[in-house]
Amino acid sequence: MPELYPTLGYEANRGYAKPENFVEPLNVIRKIVSTVHKQTDDSRTETPRMRLVDRRRPSQLFLPARTLLLAKRLSAHYLLPTILFFSQQASLHGMTRPQNAPPAAQAIPPSLLSIPPRNWVVDAVAKELEALNNKGPYLRYRMHIVDAKGDQVRDIVESRDGTVARLILRDGKTITEDQDKAERQRLNDMLGNPAAFAHHVKDSSSGKKIADQLIRLMPDAMIYSYVPEQPQTGKNPGLTEVVIDYEPNPKFHPPTTTAEALTGLRGRAWIDPKTKNIIRMEGDVFRSVNFGWGMLAHIYPGGHLVIDQADAGNGRWIFTHFVERITVRALMVKTLSIKTNVDASNFQTIPAMSYQDAVRLLLNTSLPVQ
Repeated sequence: MPELYPTLGYEANRGYAKPENFVEPLNVIRKIVSTVHKQTDDSRTETPRMRLVDRRRPSQLFLPARTLLLAKRLSAHYLLPTILFFSQQASLHGMTRPQNAPPAAQAIPPSLLSIPPRNWVVDAVAKELEALNNKGPYLRYRMHIVDAKGDQVRDIVESRDGTVARLILRDGKTITEDQDKAERQRLNDMLGNPAAFAHHVKDSSSGKKIADQLIRLMPDAMIYSYVPEQPQTGKNPGLTEVVIDYEPNPKFHPPTTTAEALTGLRGRAWIDPKTKNIIRMEGDVFRSVNFGWGMLAHIYPGGHLVIDQADAGNGRWIFTHFVERITVRALMVKTLSIKTNVDASNFQTIPAMSYQDAVRLLLNTSLPVQ
C-alpha cells in the first residue's frame, strides 16, 4: 500500500513519515486539532486537562487530554483509510459517474459479474490488510503535494524502520541554499537521535491500527452493487476492471467512534480482477459525520476524495494520485476547509535498509535542477 497514509504530506513535511506500509492518508483531524490548539492556547502549559477557549465567544470548552489524544488519532484515518479498505493509503470514495472515466471500452465477461459484489470487497480487504502489514519491497519515489502550505516536492525513501523524506522543490523550483541547509540539518539531527525517530514511528502505529480496524469493517459497513455498463477508468489498456458502487449499510452499527466515518460515505471503486487490488476510488461525503457527538469533530457534507493506485513494481501497490476536498469543524471551535492534491511518481525498488542509511542516501543525492 502506498505511503499515502504514511507520507501523504504532513509526516513527510516534518521529515518523519509513517512506516512504509502505512498509507497516510490525510491527517484531517490531527491537522485541525493542531491548528485549534495553537490558536486557542497560547500558554502551552496545560496539564492532564486541556482548556480550549474560543476567544470569539463567551463560552468555554473543557476537554480532557485523553479526548484530545483521541481526536488526534482520528487524524489521517478519517476518510481515506476509512473506505480505503482497499486502501493503501486509505481513502474512501464513491460517486455517481466519474467525469474522467469513459464508458466501458470492452465487454465485461459475464463470469466476473456472476460473483456477488461483496465477494470482491472481501478479497480486496484481504489484499489491503496484507499490504498494510507487509514489509517490503521498499520504494523510493517523489511526492508532489499542493495544499495550504504551498507547492512542494519531496524525495521519499522507505526503510525497515520507517519512511524519511527530504524537501527538494518548492513552487516548481529547486529549494534555495538556505532551505537546503535547513533540510540537511534536520536530517542530520535525525541521524543523531534514533530514540526520537523510534518514538515517532511507535506513535504513528496507532494510525495503522485504526486503518486495520476500519478496513476489516468494510464488507459489512457498506452495501455493494455493480455499476451499470461497468465504466472503465481507461488507464489500464487490456485490463477489464470490475466497477462497484457502495453506500452505507443501514443495518451497520459502528462499534467505535472512528467507525462513524463509514456512515457518511458513498462512492465507487474500480478493482483489478486478477490481483484483487483497488485501482481507483472516488467518494463523496453525502451527509454530516460527527465524532464524539460532534465535540471532537464534525465533517460537513459535500466533501470529495479521489485516489488512484498502481503496481510500482514487484507487486507493490501504492497510490499515484490523491485529491481531498473536505470541510471539518474541530472541537466545536475551528472550521477548516482542507484542499490537498498529492501525486507520487518516479518509483524505484530499493534494498532494505535502516532509517540511518535512508537518511544518508537522501543527503548524498544532488538536488534536481529546475
